[in-house]
Amino acid sequence: MRQTRLFSKTTKQTPHDADSVNARFLTQAGFVHQEMAGVYSWLPLGLRVLRKVEAIIRDEMDGLGAQEILMPALQPKEPWEKTDRWDTVDILFKIKSQTGKEYALGPTHEEIVTPLVGDFLRSYKDLPITVYQIQTKYRDELRAKSGVLRGREFGMKDLYSFHATQEDLEDFYQKALKAYARVYARCGVQAKVVEASGGDFTEKFSHEFQVITPAGEDKILTTENGTFAQNCEIATLREGDASPENGEPLACVTGVEVGNIFDLGCRFSEVFDVAFSDENGERHIAKMGCYGIGITRLVGTIVEALHDENGMRWPKSVAPYHVHLITINAKDEETLSRIQSAAEDVYAQLEKEGVEVLWDDRDVSPGEKFADADLIGLPLRIVISEKTLKEDSVEWKFRESKENELVKLQDIVENVGTWLAE
Repeated sequence: MRQTRLFSKTTKQTPHDADSVNARFLTQAGFVHQEMAGVYSWLPLGLRVLRKVEAIIRDEMDGLGAQEILMPALQPKEPWEKTDRWDTVDILFKIKSQTGKEYALGPTHEEIVTPLVGDFLRSYKDLPITVYQIQTKYRDELRAKSGVLRGREFGMKDLYSFHATQEDLEDFYQKALKAYARVYARCGVQAKVVEASGGDFTEKFSHEFQVITPAGEDKILTTENGTFAQNCEIATLREGDASPENGEPLACVTGVEVGNIFDLGCRFSEVFDVAFSDENGERHIAKMGCYGIGITRLVGTIVEALHDENGMRWPKSVAPYHVHLITINAKDEETLSRIQSAAEDVYAQLEKEGVEVLWDDRDVSPGEKFADADLIGLPLRIVISEKTLKEDSVEWKFRESKENELVKLQDIVENVGTWLAE
């Protein structure tokens, strides 16, 4: 993609209501555009990140044997009344049709997926059933804030599992927990698995996945070198107590919740009579679990966890493009022609090898190009200028590094390929 053709543009102006790093950088870099509080349009660069995060999640969910479906965002009132949540879920968007009927915009999908599975479940041989979706959710937050971390409209992956026995549910629960940890690691962040209360969903314990960053809203008891963590709201230990895992003193830190998993038991399946017949013909209510990842929230969390003072720093796994190719224009036509020709060759060769390249071919100052490159935060920057061409080279610099080096033009494709394969 040539930057002169990119639909969105960078801006130096800080959004007046940007109350978080992700809101500021994502907006300034042209990844998102705020339409109103808690609602964003995802622009080409931002959407590319979002789709890559979704692809990682799909890969891990498919690896669990789950099947992807898509359920409606517009939900009937009746199943919400059946679960006694129509009047108790305070963030539920309610809509009244011109026909007089009432509907909800789905903040979650237990009321839809449970009877849906019930329509197909007959025998124990049908179990386990695991289905997931990637879909837009709606929550009537009193105060949408922190950019894409807390919105009224947001992307989520929600998975639901149905089991014949508690043992089978717990086995799948542990597999899902490990798959979630892989999702976050593949997206370039480390998430703590945190013991937490089940909240509105269940009286049993659940687990949250928290990325430690000051941008978060949750307080977590944990140690720097350990995996043990508890949400302070339900903690059985206190700050300074020894961690049962490694004996280190527990510290209270701030985190962003990027996912959660719940053992729902029969909370919803009993309400909708989702039952099956066992090998003796006896009827049983299915056990159920649910597993959510806030996808747009995860994108914002990556920004919060990995940025520096100049902009974002995307891991190559989810960066909108792998390489930011920058040409520094020269004053005389002959040199400018050589720079353009070298850039065309590098651009074409990299794209031929499947490398995603954003080429800053704009007629602006080098300072502006470098500042925008830092803001956008692609993992590798390659600069072609009159100076580098004297050495038949390019300037090669990783976003997280302060150092740069000269790499021969003839070695660019091989070096980029080696880096991407690491």
